[in-house]
Amino acid sequence: MATAYASPPRPIRRLIGYARVSTEEQATDAQVDELRAAGCQILHQEHGSGASRARPVLARLMREIGVGDVLVVVRLDRLARSVSHLLAVIEDLEARGAHFRSLRDPIDTSTPQGMFSLQVLGAVAQLERALIAERTKAGMRAAKARGKLAGNPGLRERRPEAIRAASAARQRVYIGDLIASAPTWLPTVQRMRPQHSWDDVARVLNHKGQRWTVEKLRRAVHRLVRERMAAADLIKRSPRRPPEDRLMTLVAGIAIADPELSLRDIAAQLEKMRERTPRGGRQWAASSVKSLLDQARRLGLAVHDPALGS
Repeated sequence: MATAYASPPRPIRRLIGYARVSTEEQATDAQVDELRAAGCQILHQEHGSGASRARPVLARLMREIGVGDVLVVVRLDRLARSVSHLLAVIEDLEARGAHFRSLRDPIDTSTPQGMFSLQVLGAVAQLERALIAERTKAGMRAAKARGKLAGNPGLRERRPEAIRAASAARQRVYIGDLIASAPTWLPTVQRMRPQHSWDDVARVLNHKGQRWTVEKLRRAVHRLVRERMAAADLIKRSPRRPPEDRLMTLVAGIAIADPELSLRDIAAQLEKMRERTPRGGRQWAASSVKSLLDQARRLGLAVHDPALGS
């Protein structure tokens, strides 16, 4: 008689609604009603311009959304400031195993038809970028033909108000980019700081395919703390540690940052990072990694138990 095995339970599919209006004077009531009627169990509401990427509510939603969840909006313009921004958000959702749906547009990334519409949008975005680039070049050629210099005349003349406006615009872009990218790096920072040095955190992130200098990472975290989008504990001074203790915390940090890694995976990462073994060698054995992780557990660090697989 064949033994029946129960299949693992599927993740609960949640419909998560996101409503946005441009100013505090406007109300999200109409969007909320439509999202509730569509079956959204969780609702997030935000006041903010569509031209700005600095949206703390959306950033928090993107950090918390899980596998199988569906982000639902009433219209595409409630979510994104441009087609390229929309595609970036959807790409982030897909990387998390989540989906996207717009109630009034033919976009539902959980269906083949919705994915086709998304591909059409991608082609439109590419054309849009090409047209903008061509218009910019044509404008510069025309200005040059008339004997005019391209660019902002206020900046060329070093007017204080123009410099302040340009600086404020750069800061808005910077914080918007930080918020948009935070889900890919902030969780690792939150797991490792302040127990680990900035150098260790940057190296762990860079070996996950990112590009951080210590100064760039510290500046980014300080800015999110100043904007009250990250805990102030992250920027506390990390404790001084003897060399072997530092190795233990570094190995624990790598294991905590990516629980799927095996002991041999962690050993390979340490070799790529050019970390010497406790005895000064260049080649790491799985047993050395395990010894350091065992020390970390004895000190109360919440570290998983990687397998000895390759």
